[in-house]
Amino acid sequence: MNSTFFCNKCGAPNAANAQFCSRCGAPTSPTPGVVPPAISSSPNVASSYPASSNPASPYSSPPAAYQAAAPAVVGVAYGGFWIRVVAAIIDHIILRVVVAPVGMIFGGLGLAGGMMGHVPHFGHPFFGLGLLGGGVTFILLIFGSWLYEAFMESSSYQATLGKMVCGLKVTDLYGNRISFERATGRYFAKWLSTMILFIGYIMVGFTERKQGLHDLLAGTLVRRG
Repeated sequence: MNSTFFCNKCGAPNAANAQFCSRCGAPTSPTPGVVPPAISSSPNVASSYPASSNPASPYSSPPAAYQAAAPAVVGVAYGGFWIRVVAAIIDHIILRVVVAPVGMIFGGLGLAGGMMGHVPHFGHPFFGLGLLGGGVTFILLIFGSWLYEAFMESSSYQATLGKMVCGLKVTDLYGNRISFERATGRYFAKWLSTMILFIGYIMVGFTERKQGLHDLLAGTLVRRG
């Protein structure tokens, strides 16, 4: 009598008294209550355990759910007092360059009147043009500055051109983009920071997250990077 037989599942030779195939683990004869050990040789079957750090670990690569890395905790840097001063100077120069042509037009009219022998004085048309030019320039600076800051800081850039040059962004307290309304509130809150002898700006150098009074009132942060 042949002492070996071949498994009808994988064809491997087995001893005559073997209850399970030595290669695939399939039962050689139906035996009630006996469950063969699950041995999978397929490389497509992923283990339910996370991958071990040991290169020789028998566990296979984990599924995608285990491979998702936890978000890294990154330190947040805030824009300090002096770098924000530099950004404000850049923005002021940009606004002056934009508004300057208006003042030059009205100033040129007054100069033309003087060259024609008309010395501007109170009540003279050219004197009125000079006053009008100064008023228009002031209004443009105020409203232009508001619209410029509010639109830029609430845009996808989250910063004015001066802040962009300095690597700064204006966000809410959670790092999100602010709305036009909040950017407007932040701009006009700067007037309060100015009226109290610039103390609202000086607070940037002493608060934990480099917030001026206007930032505290508007609920905003100025971040670096």
